[in-house]
Amino acid sequence: MDIFKGKWRVLIAAVLLIVGAATAHAEGYVATLPTKYIIVASEPLATEAGLKELRRGGSAVDAAIAAQMVMGLVEPQSSGVGGGAFMMHWDPATNSIESYDGRETAPMAVKPNLFLREDGTPMPFLEAVLGGRSVGVPGVVAMLWMAHKQHGVRPWAELFEDAIRLAEDGFPVSERLAAAVARDPGLPLVPESAAYFLPGGKPIRVGDTLKNPAYAATLRLIAALGPDGFYKGEVAEAVVRAVQNAPRGPQKLTLSDMTRYHAVKRKPVCGVYRDYHICGMGPPSSGGITVLQILGMIEQHDVINIAPNSVSAVHLMADAERLAFADRAAYEADPDFVPVPVKGLINRKYLTARGAMIDLDAALSSAVARPGRPPGSNGFLRNLRVPDHSKPSTAQISVIDGDGRAVSMTTSVEGPFGSHLMAAGFILNNQLTDFSFEPQLDNTRFANAPQGGKRPLSAMSPTLVFDPNGRLFAVLGSPGGWRIITYVTQTLIGLIDWRMDMATAINMPHVAARDANVQIEAGKGLEALIPALRGLGHDVSALEMESGLNAIRVRDDGYEGAADPRREGEVGGD
Repeated sequence: MDIFKGKWRVLIAAVLLIVGAATAHAEGYVATLPTKYIIVASEPLATEAGLKELRRGGSAVDAAIAAQMVMGLVEPQSSGVGGGAFMMHWDPATNSIESYDGRETAPMAVKPNLFLREDGTPMPFLEAVLGGRSVGVPGVVAMLWMAHKQHGVRPWAELFEDAIRLAEDGFPVSERLAAAVARDPGLPLVPESAAYFLPGGKPIRVGDTLKNPAYAATLRLIAALGPDGFYKGEVAEAVVRAVQNAPRGPQKLTLSDMTRYHAVKRKPVCGVYRDYHICGMGPPSSGGITVLQILGMIEQHDVINIAPNSVSAVHLMADAERLAFADRAAYEADPDFVPVPVKGLINRKYLTARGAMIDLDAALSSAVARPGRPPGSNGFLRNLRVPDHSKPSTAQISVIDGDGRAVSMTTSVEGPFGSHLMAAGFILNNQLTDFSFEPQLDNTRFANAPQGGKRPLSAMSPTLVFDPNGRLFAVLGSPGGWRIITYVTQTLIGLIDWRMDMATAINMPHVAARDANVQIEAGKGLEALIPALRGLGHDVSALEMESGLNAIRVRDDGYEGAADPRREGEVGGD
């Protein structure tokens, strides 16, 4: 997609000194790096692998592939080849933005009653997620192969070297991985996973050296054969066996489902906010549309003169989010199965009217915070029910390479630890639980109901931002379940309206509201606002929000990268 034809192309020549070793553990950490290239990944070893490829002249896609393969090993609770991903790509040489869909698909045998008990009631989430019932056909490998064929520079096979070495020689267990294993109730229930993560019945500990020769063998096959090394042969057979013979909820995923899978190159969803061009993923991700909706609703309000972290700021963001999520629930799903009025949902006139509904002196009532009627919807209104079981898994990679190409990639096995099933050394996703558990109401099928071959709706929001002159301004994304949308949107408001540096923007206390309950991040100072927010009519609760924003801002004098201190990401570059 070429939205800046004839405009300034990204050419950066400034040179800075590295101001410090990259670490995400210092509160408010920001790395300003020389302008050759930069990567921010969710784990230090993954950042190191991606940085090696950039130093070898690799592209942003090359770096993302190398980082992903390491992430699937060292933080398997979050992402890996057994899951899915969305990627946004910017190429200044062709002045084009492209988006790649590697979302999982439901096996063809899946029926709308996938998550219903015999009495017709939705099953509890833990029952649904553990085992084969929740596993979709993984999409990461196919998507990365497609992106590499179009934008890769380094040989495909060489991008797997670091991950293979670490899998064979072993890697040190991080604090986050050890904590995730220790608190997870599902791992002991799956023999293969228990043997790996709880050897001898005891959880792995921080600093333990963990080896995964089965994962190394899988990566060797993918490195040598491309997608055929994953979707055919012994790896595909291992996936099918694990799902069909799962100790809980076995499912009829077949070899045909594996070979049928294909990644999709989709049209990005782009819009303008305060003269900045913001581009994200379209359906089956809801990220691009919903981020633009929230921004479009608040644009008419004087956000610049509203103090960050104030009652007014929280109130405005919360009600804009509620309106946007109401539309998301009604209209968004897999576009190959359900017509989605994308243009209508981000229509500026429509969003202005929606934003005018927000009263700065009182919270919207539940009767008002309902889906609208966007242009192109033809008056057809659907409902979508999604249980709130979002966990702090998923991961984000943000990269700019030596030629100015940029990648924002959000990648996930859901979870943590996905379905808790392992096959050929990797965790299998539980992404099918992103479908609506109840397929219909009053004989009306929900947009996001389960169906064979369908991709469940996602909140992943990899995002590229361009300044008013068409120059690349920011690359960002985050994990966090449905709250991903709010994390990314709030960061954009911080960057554009409040002129924050990247670290300050991603460190802001989070606000998330998709219904009448307004959630604020605990321990960040917003609790003092609760009485005033309740006085406006909001139902407010404080809770921990473990985002993982990994982001880059392009400055005139270099790149500014930041890794969310809530997790263990790292910035790297030269």
